[in-house]
Amino acid sequence: MAKLTKKQKEAHAKIEKDKLYSLEEASALVKEITNTKFDASVDLAVRLGVDPRKANQMVRGVVSLPHGTGKDVKVLALVTPDKEAEAQEAGADYVGLDEYLDKIKGGWTDVDVIITMPSVMGKLGPLGRVLGPRGLMPNPKTGTVTMDVAKAVSEVKAGKIDFKVDKTGIVHAAIGKASFPAEKIAGNAKELLDTLNKLKPSAAKGVYMKSIFMSSTMSPSVQLDPKTV
Repeated sequence: MAKLTKKQKEAHAKIEKDKLYSLEEASALVKEITNTKFDASVDLAVRLGVDPRKANQMVRGVVSLPHGTGKDVKVLALVTPDKEAEAQEAGADYVGLDEYLDKIKGGWTDVDVIITMPSVMGKLGPLGRVLGPRGLMPNPKTGTVTMDVAKAVSEVKAGKIDFKVDKTGIVHAAIGKASFPAEKIAGNAKELLDTLNKLKPSAAKGVYMKSIFMSSTMSPSVQLDPKTV
């Protein structure tokens, strides 16, 4: 095991062993123990009492974080010519169709979100091998396949994120930046947790939120008390 640096030891020392923190306490503490020279992301990891291998226990959805992600999200709008102006005015970074499909075929994936229209999805099918593993394939369930392109672009730019439980039953999501005030971190975290609660599958039995951890890039994790959220 790698030795901890002095700053890492100091950060670990500030976390009380076996204590379960409230959302507000955790948000303030994560800010306090973050010592990176860059503006670190704040992440939430929620272990759910579901079996993701069963279709009726899959948890997937979208949430609009009230205080944004703090990240400049690069959006590609793959749209027909009649929708290009709409996408550009809404703030899409890249707008077009065939030229970007060709770039993606060549391996270009320098975007965070792709938004498209139902009529274009047929052209995206062959690119699944490139887009799928990177989580870039548009999906109607996450609002990235829509005729209301402007609204979809605006929401993503404002802080809309999508999440999906992984094969181990954990949802990972970036909920802001360490530079955010603690109350904004807590507000974003609460919005995500409330959304997860609403998406509880009826087939899930027993404890739904088994554990919740908050951390920033390179910081130790702070465990939250699921009962407080």
